Amino acid sequence: MKSHERQTRSYLMKLFRTKGFHPQTHLGQNFLIDLNIVEYIVDRAQICPDDVVLEVGAGTGGMSTYLAEQAAALVTVEVDQNMHRLAEEALRGYDNVTLLKCDALANKNNLSNEVLDVVQSKLDEAPERRLLLVSNLPYNIATPIISNLVATELPWIRMVVTIQLELGERMVAKPSTSDYSALSVWLQSQCGVRILKTLGPTVFWPRPKVNSAIMHLVPNKQKRETIRDRKFFHEFVRRLFHQRRKLLRSMMVSMYRKQLTKAEMDAILESLGLKANARAEELAPHVLVKLASSVQAAIEVSEVVDGDGRG
Repeated sequence: MKSHERQTRSYLMKLFRTKGFHPQTHLGQNFLIDLNIVEYIVDRAQICPDDVVLEVGAGTGGMSTYLAEQAAALVTVEVDQNMHRLAEEALRGYDNVTLLKCDALANKNNLSNEVLDVVQSKLDEAPERRLLLVSNLPYNIATPIISNLVATELPWIRMVVTIQLELGERMVAKPSTSDYSALSVWLQSQCGVRILKTLGPTVFWPRPKVNSAIMHLVPNKQKRETIRDRKFFHEFVRRLFHQRRKLLRSMMVSMYRKQLTKAEMDAILESLGLKANARAEELAPHVLVKLASSVQAAIEVSEVVDGDGRG
């Protein structure tokens, strides 16, 4: 096993000074400098020898070497040229690592095709390979990385990631709380989500101005199978929570006014036992799953009737 360079604050400051560049905070470059935290994250990931690990934000490669030693393949992504060079140096000698220099996102709603293609190719190299996301995620891309990976059909089994604490609290928020959001519903409708540990700014360099959290997500197959159409459901929840405090009926009548009549929408709400004064922010994820499925089914019936010449 390789020895790991202790990427402490003083080590990184000296390294950056020698290389002649500085952390780019606008890219979310806050590096973990507490080796105990790095080891905690890798340990909680429970990486098996035949697993493929995706790391977004390789940074200086401080966590990457730990991941490379435990996984069958590590696909690590770094968008910044300077960090890419440092990660290359740290990972030299590992033949199971693919270090990509690209943005991990194609756009806010999709992961990069380059990243997806490489991950899929590594999964295809052996049967029964599984995917994990293990990363100190840059704050500015944490939400779309997690949300979009959940939206894929990739066989991911676990995510262990550091993110901003405020975001983590939104992920685990319950209905009728201020943090409950479309993201809460999207993740909880398909995953087990929990905060493993809260981190203060001192375990990072440069120090962020906020606290962080180590998040643990695992897919829930039974929950996921209750969703009729995940793409429809994702868009449904996003639109519904755009004005989450508005009355549910008025929101939905407005959202689907071209596809369904008010009477048809009222019938859907009544069938689910939802009152006219209900609000989206009060409804549990499983209720919103049923509501989305009922709306989509009604739209499909309406389209068939219209196609047959209604009116």
